[in-house]
Amino acid sequence: MNLNHNAKLGLVTAIAIIGLFVLSLIITQMPEGDNSVRFGILTLLPPLVAIALAFITKETVLSLFVGVFVGEFMLCVTDLNIVSSAVNAFLGIGQQVISCMADPWNAGIILQCLLIGGVIQLITKMGGAQALANTFSKRANTPRKAQLITWFLGLCVFFDDYANSLIIGPIMRPVMDKLKVSREKLAFIVDATAAPIAGLAIISTWIGLEISLIASGFQSIGMTNVTGFGIFLQTIPYRFYNIFILIFIVISALTLYEFGPMKDAEKKARKRKTGEKVIEPSAPGFDEVKPVEGIKLSIWNAIIPIGTLIIGALIAFYWSGYTAILGGEDQALIHLMHTAPLSFNGIFEALAASDASVALFQAALLASIVAIVMAVAQKILTIEDAISEWIGGMKTIVITGVILLLAWSLGAVIGEVGTADYLVGVLKGAIPAFILPSLIFILGALISFATGTAYGTMSILMPLAIPLAWAVCPDMTFTIVCTSGVLTGAIFGDHCSPISDTTILSSMGSSCNHINHVQTQIYYALFVAAVAILIGYIPAGLGVPWFISIPIATVVLFFGLRIFGEKVDFDEVDSEETT
Repeated sequence: MNLNHNAKLGLVTAIAIIGLFVLSLIITQMPEGDNSVRFGILTLLPPLVAIALAFITKETVLSLFVGVFVGEFMLCVTDLNIVSSAVNAFLGIGQQVISCMADPWNAGIILQCLLIGGVIQLITKMGGAQALANTFSKRANTPRKAQLITWFLGLCVFFDDYANSLIIGPIMRPVMDKLKVSREKLAFIVDATAAPIAGLAIISTWIGLEISLIASGFQSIGMTNVTGFGIFLQTIPYRFYNIFILIFIVISALTLYEFGPMKDAEKKARKRKTGEKVIEPSAPGFDEVKPVEGIKLSIWNAIIPIGTLIIGALIAFYWSGYTAILGGEDQALIHLMHTAPLSFNGIFEALAASDASVALFQAALLASIVAIVMAVAQKILTIEDAISEWIGGMKTIVITGVILLLAWSLGAVIGEVGTADYLVGVLKGAIPAFILPSLIFILGALISFATGTAYGTMSILMPLAIPLAWAVCPDMTFTIVCTSGVLTGAIFGDHCSPISDTTILSSMGSSCNHINHVQTQIYYALFVAAVAILIGYIPAGLGVPWFISIPIATVVLFFGLRIFGEKVDFDEVDSEETT
C-alpha cells in the first residue's frame, strides 16, 4: 500500500515536471506584449487548475495554492530553466500573499471575520445561540418553516454578504440538524441570501462600488444628467438571477423537491437517527462549542451582541462616509452634510462613501466588547475565560483567513496574466442586439467564476458593457438591462465558484464541507441562471417588460423543480420527533 502511494506520488511529480516544461516551452515561443494577448487561451490555466483540483482533491487550500503557483510560474518564465522559474514563482507567491494581506480592504475583511468568529463563540458559550435555536425550533417545528426562517433571516442581514454568511449559518445550524436538513441545504440558503441580497440592497457594502461603476459607465457615453443611484434603482427589476434564486429557495422549501447532488445530501440527512451527531469531514466550525453548564439560557445573550453588530455596522457605515465627505473636495456633498446630514440623500451619500471593511471591523469589535461584558456581568465567564473563548472563536476562523488570502492572491495573479481581458476580447464580437444582455450576463458569470470575485468582475466589465450596449442599441431601457446583466452575472459566477470568498464563508458559517457545498449548489445555480437567461434576459432584450417575465419565471421554476426533482419527504421524520 505504501509502495502504491509512493508510485502515485512519483507519477504526479513526473506529470507536474513535464507539464511545467511544456508550459515553459510554449511561453518562450510567444512574443512579448500584453499578457492577455501574449498568453491567449493559457490565461485560463490558473483558475482552471485551481477549480479542477478543488473538485478532484477536495482540498481547497492545496488547490488555490497550486493555482497561484501556476499563474506566478507563467509570469516568471523567461527560458526553459523550470527550476529557476519555479523558485521565482514560489517567491512570487510570498510577495502576492503579503500584498493581499497589506491591502486595507482585505485586512479589514479578515479582521472582521475573525472578530465575528469570536462573537459567535461567546454567544454560544453564554447559551444565546442555543436559546435562539430553541426559540426558532418552536416556530420552525417543520423543515419547511426552518428553511423559510433561514431565508427570512438572510433577508434581514441585508447590509453585507460576509456578515450574513457568518451570522445566519451558526444560528440556524442546530435547528436544521435537529430537523435532519442537510448542512449542504443550509449552506445553499445562506449563500443564496448573501451576495444576491447585498447586491440588491440600497443600504449595503456593495452599493458604493455599484453606483460608482454605473455612473462612470454612463459618463463615458456622454450621459452626465443621470445619477448612478437612479440607474441602480432602475436595474433592480432586471436583476433576474438575484430575484429568481430567492424565489427558488421558497419554492424548494415549500414543495420539499430537490434534484442533483442536493437530493442525495438531503436523503442522507433524513436517514440520520434522531439526536445523532452530525459529522462533516474537513468542515471547521463551532460544532464542538457548548454552553457553560448550569446557566440559564436567554435569547438576549444572542440578540444583544448580534443587534449591536448590525446596528453598529449601519452607524459605522454612516460615520465613515460622513467623515470621508467632509474631508473631501466635493462642495455640494459637504454642503449637504452640513445642512441635511440625516436626510435620505445625506444618509445615502454617506453610506455610498463609506469604507465598508473598516466599518464592519469597528462594529465587530464593539459587538465583541459587548459580548465579553455580558458574559462577565452575568457571571457566566470570568474576564480571563471570556477573552480566551473570544480568541478561541477567532482561531476557528483562521483557516478561512488562509483560504481568503489564497483566493485573493489567485485573483491578483489572474489579473496579471490577463484572464478577464482575454475572455472579454473573445466573447464581445458582433452579435444581434437582443442577445447582448444574455451575453453580458454569461461573460460576467465566466469572469466571476474564474476569478472568484464579483467586485472585480463588475469593475472589469461595467466600463465595457455600458458603451457597448449603447453602441448596439442607443435606448435607455436596453442599456439598463445590460447594466443589470453585469451585476447579476458577476453574482451568479461568484455564487458558483469554489474560489469565491462568499462561497467559502457560507461553507464556514454552516460547518459544511466546502467542496460538498459547491457541488450541491452549482446545479441549482445553473438551473436558475438558465431560467434567468431564457425567461429574463432574452425577452428583456426583445423589449418584454420585467413584470411579465418574473411571474412566468416563477411558474417555470416551480414546474422545472417538479420535473427535474424528487420530493424528499419529511413526514416520517416529523412524526418520529413528535412521539
